[in-house]
Amino acid sequence: MTSAFPTRIIRTLTVPLDADSFPGGLPSFLVRDDVLCWTRREAGLVAFGEVARFTATGPERFLEADIWWRHLVLEAEVTDAVDCPGTGPVAFGSFAFSKVSAHSSRLIVPEIVVGLRDGTAWLTQLSFDDGELTEGAAHAALRRWLDVAGAAQHLPASDAPSDSGSEAPEPASGITSSEQPAAGREAKLSTGSLSEADWMAAVADGVAEIRTGALEKLVLARDIVATVPDGVNAAEILRQLAVRYRECWTYGVDGLVGSTPEMLIQVEGRTAQARVLAGTLDRRDAEGIAGSPLEFAERVLAGSEKQRHEHDIAIASLTTQLAPFSEAMTAHSEPFILELPNVWHLASDVKAELAEVEGHVPTCLALINALHPTAAVCGTPTTVAGALIRKLEHLDRGPYAGPVGWLDAAGNGEWGIALRGAVIEGPDTVRLYAGCGVVEGSVPEAELAETWAKFRPMLESLGISN
Repeated sequence: MTSAFPTRIIRTLTVPLDADSFPGGLPSFLVRDDVLCWTRREAGLVAFGEVARFTATGPERFLEADIWWRHLVLEAEVTDAVDCPGTGPVAFGSFAFSKVSAHSSRLIVPEIVVGLRDGTAWLTQLSFDDGELTEGAAHAALRRWLDVAGAAQHLPASDAPSDSGSEAPEPASGITSSEQPAAGREAKLSTGSLSEADWMAAVADGVAEIRTGALEKLVLARDIVATVPDGVNAAEILRQLAVRYRECWTYGVDGLVGSTPEMLIQVEGRTAQARVLAGTLDRRDAEGIAGSPLEFAERVLAGSEKQRHEHDIAIASLTTQLAPFSEAMTAHSEPFILELPNVWHLASDVKAELAEVEGHVPTCLALINALHPTAAVCGTPTTVAGALIRKLEHLDRGPYAGPVGWLDAAGNGEWGIALRGAVIEGPDTVRLYAGCGVVEGSVPEAELAETWAKFRPMLESLGISN
């Protein structure tokens, strides 16, 4: 663990906001490149600033983060006029996929959080200072982080600045799904750790290992690098993803951006939920096919022995690991088709009532420690698949396919798997990641094509056609 426990007490104030004052939902607040973001269907959390940070590497990173967070909030002074999941003390997090990764996992405690849930909106200010926290000061801090641009439109009229001295620019919000990112970028895509030919050879090697009986499934990822000469705009990327991929969870944490369709674990009180995906079909494959595209997806995905086998492995992986923490658990008897703008997936939702373990309900991070990595992003058996990934991929995944999300002091939280995403490595450089589940029937060329389908959300958000 590389972060010491704060010696001062954290103090938080949560006050209601008028949700009608920002009709675009939380994407209206995605106006800064350093914003922390977790949104779905225009709701969720966005945050600005940083008052504390935890970092760690290694196999104990989840448990170390859990200890640090529980210590931080144990004596917190909390004033909460809203009292729902995501109010009070909140931290955003991103964790490395691998226990041997050099990439630092992190929890970030922001200064300002704006939340929206089921029509209820709120504003939270977090501080270690001794000064009084007031509603007016919280609104002033939010205006400061928004850098005045569009602040009056984001806040209730009674809290908006009455005299800015000049007309504020329009907020970068209200984009529609039909709008495109800035056109004309002569972006360059370059090979990541492996060429396409070498990556397909790795898939073939993985299939050969599976056929020996050493493992049932392997997930192999690849990376590409996008260089955007006119600069990378993280806020624009997040806005595009949030609007286009409303059924996914759009995330932004410390340069990690993306929109994941897969929920590793969501905890509210004693109820835990997960969404498991395995089995993918590029929507472009339905072009020119007679009949309903959705019927085509059902026929190809649900009717495929390979796809169903891959999905069954993923479900079994999650439910087996979650069972020791649960009093009861339900899951779909049959997967459903999740329809996204770029692909279709076989998907299943799992719901569990958490049991007390050693006198208390397990925290989000304790559950993540038990669940990660699932077969959906690693393979099975986990130890064998993990070792083969390190041998064949020739890359450090960093935060790709690791847990990303948020948690509060009450134990609530939402943690997705960082898929359909990228890491912003410089002012004009983004590294994109995509992976595929490899089973005995996998064909390297088809798996390569699947990675390009999964790259598409990030490429489109960068204004790159493929």
